[in-house]
Amino acid sequence: MRTTSENAFLRVERLTARNLASVAASLRPPHGIDARVKKRVHRIVREVASVGDRALLAYTERFDGVRLTRDELRVSPAEIEAAVAQVSRAELQALRRAKAHIEKVEKRTLHRLVHSLETRSGVRIDASFRPLESVGCYVPGGRAVYPSSVLMNVVPARVAGVRRIVLCSPPGPAKTIHPLILAAAKLCGVTEIYRVGGAQAIAALAYGTKTIAPVEKIVGPGSAYVAAAKLAVADQVTIDLPAGPSELLIIADDTARASYIAWDLISQAEHGADSIVGLVTTSRRIARDVVSLLSATIDRVERSEVVRVALADHGFVLVCDSIERAVQFANAFAPEHLEIMTRRARALARRITSAGLILIGDHSPVPASDYVVGTNHVLPTGGAARVYSGLSVLDFLRRVHVVECTRAGLRRLVTPLEILARAEGLPNHAQAVKERFTA
Repeated sequence: MRTTSENAFLRVERLTARNLASVAASLRPPHGIDARVKKRVHRIVREVASVGDRALLAYTERFDGVRLTRDELRVSPAEIEAAVAQVSRAELQALRRAKAHIEKVEKRTLHRLVHSLETRSGVRIDASFRPLESVGCYVPGGRAVYPSSVLMNVVPARVAGVRRIVLCSPPGPAKTIHPLILAAAKLCGVTEIYRVGGAQAIAALAYGTKTIAPVEKIVGPGSAYVAAAKLAVADQVTIDLPAGPSELLIIADDTARASYIAWDLISQAEHGADSIVGLVTTSRRIARDVVSLLSATIDRVERSEVVRVALADHGFVLVCDSIERAVQFANAFAPEHLEIMTRRARALARRITSAGLILIGDHSPVPASDYVVGTNHVLPTGGAARVYSGLSVLDFLRRVHVVECTRAGLRRLVTPLEILARAEGLPNHAQAVKERFTA
């Protein structure tokens, strides 16, 4: 059933086995990027690929209202140092702590990847990893300020060993990039920074211009134009994962705290009017209390106009008859963030097959993972969590196996190798091996 008039800002519905799939599908906007956006982006990409810096300067003036010269595209070392001086000591310390936590997680992940296997038959296999040579990181600008996005994109690349990391972000009215973004870049050791944004920045990173050399991979969030541009250049350069509006789903039973749930929904809704936030619960009381708290709080919170639109357009509360039904819904919905506030939350998390990030218990809110616990907040959205993982050191590495066989070890493999090679019509494969054992 739909909401009554007193809580019409939020969709409230009963979830059943019969309507589970249709409800999950209806809670997302249609897939894909608007055709008009795609058309504009393809024109921008073609022009940047064709005339390079001239196109960057023209589009920066047109879309950002900033007139630059070619020499001003790159942010100078002096500007970076001046920006760092504008950032408070407390902000710098917070950035350092967040960076340290991310590094710790990524280094441990990398350490666990490296291994060797030596079989009894005299074959040794080493799992070796090679970093990409160059990566472009896109950081949104304008009214938004996301130094945390700098950390989330750059730190894993640094841990992987990427030599050249390029950062692009659109300039503000005074031709500047926000000091916090530059300070975060400086902290991460990024010195190649360009004041260019939108689809034109993605095209420059992919195809290169006289000023900006191309990269091997592009990562980072952005507008629909940035997302469309990344898809448009994907035949030229590797990109990260599909990015869309931010998402939070909470699974709760009657042990949960309604105030925690309400504030977590509000905090995620403030990302933007297109944010998708929802609760699925087995408790009618929790559902009722959360709706009441949201109704009483929504007009008093900061950024209330954004939060209200997000809740009205994409917010929901679903009541179901069992935790099993809630798990089924979560796996069908495949949210970017999933919070579990239930009895035996850890055991329940093991039954989740599709989520970008799972946070369990009352004291693991999404904002902690957005900034400081060490996990990456660049996560799959729009249901892509069924097949994608969040950004990590793995995205900046290529795996190479190094194989070494002893003579005795290879001899033990001759018979099955020859059988398979001849079965596939490739007799010289077998002969190349047998040659090593001729008198």
